[in-house]
Amino acid sequence: MRKAQRAFLVVCALLLTQLGSLIAPAYACGCGAMVPGRQATMGVDRETSVVRWDGATEQIVMRFTVNGDAREAAWIMPVPGRADVELGDPALFSELDGLTAPEFRTRYYFWPRGDDWPFAPDGDGLSAGAPLPGSTAPPVGVVGRERLGDFDVARLTATDPDALGDWLDTNGFDLPADLATGLRPYVEREWEYVAVRLAPKEDGATLSGTLDPLRISFGSDRLIYPMRLSRLADQPQSLGLYVLADHRMEPRDAIGGDAPKVRFAGRVPAAGSPAVGELAGGGRPFLTAIDQYFPHPERIDADHELRATASDTPYRQIHYDDKLREFAGVPAWLVTVGGVFAVLILLVVATAVLRVRRRPSVTPAA
Repeated sequence: MRKAQRAFLVVCALLLTQLGSLIAPAYACGCGAMVPGRQATMGVDRETSVVRWDGATEQIVMRFTVNGDAREAAWIMPVPGRADVELGDPALFSELDGLTAPEFRTRYYFWPRGDDWPFAPDGDGLSAGAPLPGSTAPPVGVVGRERLGDFDVARLTATDPDALGDWLDTNGFDLPADLATGLRPYVEREWEYVAVRLAPKEDGATLSGTLDPLRISFGSDRLIYPMRLSRLADQPQSLGLYVLADHRMEPRDAIGGDAPKVRFAGRVPAAGSPAVGELAGGGRPFLTAIDQYFPHPERIDADHELRATASDTPYRQIHYDDKLREFAGVPAWLVTVGGVFAVLILLVVATAVLRVRRRPSVTPAA
């Protein structure tokens, strides 16, 4: 198989509702599709992924938080080249939460507003502000299969999407029957696949809580996020990307969704985040956090391609607490207005006194 020329990053939110018997329908996303085992229910509360790309190699660390009574579930992700898979560092996610957290500021205003006295008797002066091509290879080839924590991982090649679906079903990876249609463009481009069966290590245990992070690495000289599988979804899709690269990154277009929004952009500090530093290889890459919403998944018309922005402009969300300015517990406007009235009264009194003193005295006639 020819060496892949493109790469992608993976982060999406998977939302699964009640699933019926046999193989239940899955809500697809850009990174693949997931369904629980037979006669089980499962929901993915959150999927978080971090991507490090240095221009030649891409690494993806993903973590699922799930609920339900499923004892196993399956998921598949197309990759543009030969992948290595290992467990990731859970500390990575808490460090990124801290690095990208919004900044909170207090912003004071002078004149009273609708919730302040005297407009509202119980007003507390506080309101919340918002921030602003052909191959002779077999139909399915097994590159490797290993057990990693709660994951049974198979690395596969395929020249026939239907044969790939048959192999997955035979080997315990229960996935939607219509997924073969969604995978066909990747088979035609000779991508490879990471199939993951999520199964607890303890017999009889169910999938619940935060699972072990999974780290996938492969060679790549471009940054592409495949979104075509999301066309299969019958629920709105949310995309969240943590991108560690040499520069600030952005999608070329919206590919059928709402406009992508940057939640954070900035250089990673040299110290204080060891897990991020290890993923970054000791350097100081630029971290970009991008969110996007797809209210109508059927409108997705392409894969995401990400590129460097014209400049590495930093950005952080700012949340404001607007407070009425006070002086010794008294609203500053009231002190000011009271002071003005006091001065005016003094001026009136002083003027009256001066007039009395200047009034000429009258001498009585002799």
